[in-house]
Amino acid sequence: MRGALRQNLSYSIRTLIKNKGFTVTAVLTLALGIGATTAIFSVVNAVFEPMPYPKPEQLVMVWSKVRGGRSSVSAGDFLEWGRRSTSFEGMGAWSGASFNVATAERPEQVAGSQRTPGFFTMEGLPMFLGRDFLPEEDQPGKNHVVILSNRLWSQHFGADRDLIGKAIRMNGEAYTVIGILPPGFRDRFNSQLWVPLTFNPEQINHDSASMLVMARLKDGVSLDQAQAEMNGIAAQLQSEFPKSNANRAVSVEPLHLNFLTDATRRNLWLLLGAVGFLLLIACVNVANLLLARGTSRQREVAVRAALGASRSRLFAQFLTESLVLAALGGALGILLAGLIIDLIGAVMPPVGTMLPSEAYIRISIPVLLFTIAVTTVAGLLFGSAPAWQATRLDLNEVLKSGGRTSTGGARRSLRRALVIAEFSLALILLASGGLALDSFWNLSRVDLGIRTEHVLSFRLPVPEKRLNGVDQIRSYYGQMLEKIEAIPGVRKAAAMTGAPARGPSFGRRFSIVGQPVANPSERPGAGFQMVTPGYFDALGIRVIKGRSIDDHDTAGSTRVAMVNERFVQRFFSSVDPLTQRISIDELIPGGRSGPPVELQIVGVYHNVRAAGSREDYSEVVMPFWQSPWPQTSMVVRTDGDPKSVINSIADAVTSVDKDLPLAGVKTVDEIVDEALAIDRFSVVLFGSFGFLGLLLAGVGIYGVMTFTVAQRTQEFGLRMALGAQRSRVVGLVLKEGALLAVIGALIGLGGAYLVGRAMQSTLFGVGALDARAFAAVAVLLLVAALLACLLPALRASRVEPMVALRNE
Repeated sequence: MRGALRQNLSYSIRTLIKNKGFTVTAVLTLALGIGATTAIFSVVNAVFEPMPYPKPEQLVMVWSKVRGGRSSVSAGDFLEWGRRSTSFEGMGAWSGASFNVATAERPEQVAGSQRTPGFFTMEGLPMFLGRDFLPEEDQPGKNHVVILSNRLWSQHFGADRDLIGKAIRMNGEAYTVIGILPPGFRDRFNSQLWVPLTFNPEQINHDSASMLVMARLKDGVSLDQAQAEMNGIAAQLQSEFPKSNANRAVSVEPLHLNFLTDATRRNLWLLLGAVGFLLLIACVNVANLLLARGTSRQREVAVRAALGASRSRLFAQFLTESLVLAALGGALGILLAGLIIDLIGAVMPPVGTMLPSEAYIRISIPVLLFTIAVTTVAGLLFGSAPAWQATRLDLNEVLKSGGRTSTGGARRSLRRALVIAEFSLALILLASGGLALDSFWNLSRVDLGIRTEHVLSFRLPVPEKRLNGVDQIRSYYGQMLEKIEAIPGVRKAAAMTGAPARGPSFGRRFSIVGQPVANPSERPGAGFQMVTPGYFDALGIRVIKGRSIDDHDTAGSTRVAMVNERFVQRFFSSVDPLTQRISIDELIPGGRSGPPVELQIVGVYHNVRAAGSREDYSEVVMPFWQSPWPQTSMVVRTDGDPKSVINSIADAVTSVDKDLPLAGVKTVDEIVDEALAIDRFSVVLFGSFGFLGLLLAGVGIYGVMTFTVAQRTQEFGLRMALGAQRSRVVGLVLKEGALLAVIGALIGLGGAYLVGRAMQSTLFGVGALDARAFAAVAVLLLVAALLACLLPALRASRVEPMVALRNE
């Protein structure tokens, strides 16, 4: 057995070396299919593999649930959960934050997070240097300690191991460095430093929900047991705090994949399916090459059979050659997969936006095992049919042919069927790319309600304790706007609590005056933001009815608000909105809710939508001077290039606050571009795989038609000898190739429709049967087929009749 295998391997290698052109073509084709499949599987594996924590299955997210939807958690709820629950080994909360870290030149804004003491210990990973937060360090006055990521420690502090115990300046105050995290996945997090999450007495309520909560189950406690306990605690809180918790439930969910959207999950499987189709096309191509090559080896097979080789020995020999080809293609495919992973990393949205931050895309042991399995299956897949065909020869017929190759109808039919299969798969791949492109085109043409050109946006990360009281906030931002608008080239500037093309920062419940609601938790909600006068001019937002917010809307004037068209359609469809008032709980700086205040509707504006958003939402805009807030974004409309005034704006800001950097400086066009990054990524990948599928299908039909022309040389010579024109011969070849492509396209349309249905949740404004996209890819496929057939057709038309007949 071993001897036969060794002989088969030796003979296969000699044969493949002897036929270098065939070998290179087959190996490259397989490498492309295997490499792409391995690369996408690497992405999928990175997402679905266990998370890099000890006992990761014990880590869970604990969510508030309001009307069936997940919601952030209030400080009051979090503290009560921790006191009353017994299912968890530990429970921690966190919220986002940003910090102005002092540098040699000017302050630099660094994204960070506030975490409750013991959070890192609960995760289970050791510190690289130092320690976790102590329980008492969540108290005001003891909370000026900080833990740094390894990346921040290395890049900004020179990897100084003596930094532990020393102070650095953040937000104009001294913070003592107590810990450095180990290098690894946390360096990919957006947050790069952490401080203790503290609760002032006024923040401990059940109304303001701004935190996320993670916990670790105790050994032996199941997810269902923890959920049952939290259901009981939620019921207790509903009874004790009916105003805030009447409709609030609790959901305990595994941390793994908890932040992965259904759309992203579906897209990953669709991409894996797409490269699977690409691999099938590659296998079909190689199978066709082997069938064609097998035709030229008929006499060799007949001689070996005549000398005593059994059918099983011949089958094993041909299958061994296929597996050797697959092994070579797999080895090269692994190298190619590394390059494709790098390319994917270059076009993929930042980690944490599409994929979990813990996801580490690389060629790991499971990925290598997957590649070996794919390689083996591919070798068996494309090698079985040619090997079986080689053992079905009529030995007498082959030997009587005197060495000339012959081809039977069954063999021709199989090759044509494989070409049809290639084009069917290629059309499905192209259709998926066409649907993604059509969807992206629709999404990029959505009316955002703003004029994005010549507008700069940035955040002002004012520390929480920098501004004391609403009067200081008004004065602070009044000076900022005055300084910025005095810069040459600046046409208009405004402050806002949301962000342009990203939506409002607050979601608030409200009631319509005159329509009382028995249960406050059942009040409708809308997006809320506060803006200064000039906001509508700076962003070019159209006022549909009434007036916009202006300089008369001051702290001492009547409280007013504006609403968008969607708000009017939903709540004021049968009344004049300018005669209506709404009531909301006043938002007090620091996160507390105050008593209800009534707002007179004075204007209606055109819907403003976040870039990438699939639908409009209700929104309310309030004057900033009537409801000031310490942290804002700025929008600045300029006469020319917005980036030309960045340094001048930075100088204007530091003239008011020397410790304040500009954060997230981008043009609004760049913000829109980033918001569409995930959709663009899908277009690039689906489009690339569709193009590669088309290329391989074109190579496949080219190979088949070239072989067909070679087999029919005598026929074409005889036709021209009898008077057929060269154009007639060209037409015959093109017609045969086009017919195969059309049949393949028609079959592929059914598969494309099914793929369209599977992609529906990720598409915008595109149906499962998109006539425009499907017609375009079908025409592209037919053109590619004709071009692939053109060279063999021209070669057939140049056959010299006398030479062909003499050979016959």
